[in-house]
Amino acid sequence: MNTSDVAVLAEGLAKRYGDKRALDGFDLAVRRGTVQGLLGPNGAGKTTAVRILATLLRLDGGRATVAGYDVAREPHAVRQRIGLAGQYAAVDEILTGRQNLEMFGRLFHLDGRRARARADELLARFGLADAAGKQVKHYSGGMRRRLDLASSVLLAPEVLFLDEPTTGLDPRSRNEVWETVRNLVAGGTTVLLTTQYLDEADQLADRIAVIDHGRTVAEDTPDGLKQGIGGDRVQVVLRDAAELPRAAGIVARVAADGAAPDTDVAERRVGVPVTDGVAALTEVARALQDAGIGVADIGLRRPTLDEVFLRLTGHRTAAGEPDGAGAGRTYGTEAAA
Repeated sequence: MNTSDVAVLAEGLAKRYGDKRALDGFDLAVRRGTVQGLLGPNGAGKTTAVRILATLLRLDGGRATVAGYDVAREPHAVRQRIGLAGQYAAVDEILTGRQNLEMFGRLFHLDGRRARARADELLARFGLADAAGKQVKHYSGGMRRRLDLASSVLLAPEVLFLDEPTTGLDPRSRNEVWETVRNLVAGGTTVLLTTQYLDEADQLADRIAVIDHGRTVAEDTPDGLKQGIGGDRVQVVLRDAAELPRAAGIVARVAADGAAPDTDVAERRVGVPVTDGVAALTEVARALQDAGIGVADIGLRRPTLDEVFLRLTGHRTAAGEPDGAGAGRTYGTEAAA
């Protein structure tokens, strides 16, 4: 990748908290005008990396540039070119939407006239013009998040850091935020997104970096990551679990590279990876019918991002589970950051 095309570059980033290494040689390169997902278990180093890149933490080793400026040597120049939105909307509930944006504009050293003009521009752009005069305490969760995003792009940043921007939102509000992010990227903004929702990464990210134990363990497009743990799979759900051995023998005939079928007795499910998905599905469906085996469901499916993470880190995701919950590590914002 040509360095002129890179909006965010991290090389060998290191950060310690006492004896704990939050980052241990973290690498990342984000192309301009794209959405880069950053995913990993709690404690993996996601938020630490974002805080270093946003100049909120000092790095202990390595180097990083944002919008072409070194985060350690030129933090002021970096701050002039970035926006940052955390997990929770940082807006004043007593003020109206317009007053919030005007206030942030003045804090960013815009004069009164320019702050008002920019507020009106962003209210229209983020679909909040009709609610501009309402107190934010009367906004829905999605409206608050959009207002927070609007405040983070008041100065039209080249790079926007979004740290779990849809945490706690309902599906409709999440979709509203997703559309807002897409519009920002269409306008030329580069987005670095941490999220605990795998469908969010699938929907928004052009590329995804998986981080674990402070290092990038995989980086590719969402489809590339899925393809890396195997292609299509034929999956069959039977009406009677007692038929699983016979069904497994049938699906084994189409398995890629002689792979053994995966069976789940409780779910009455059997599946195998395949090379030619459509042909394999057709063959299995016909053979099951000829054998008189009752089928509740049959289909062709691809690996999920959850399976990618399980393979790469040894842990499943648990979106929405609070930090520290459960015995194992979950996906979300790390407590150590």
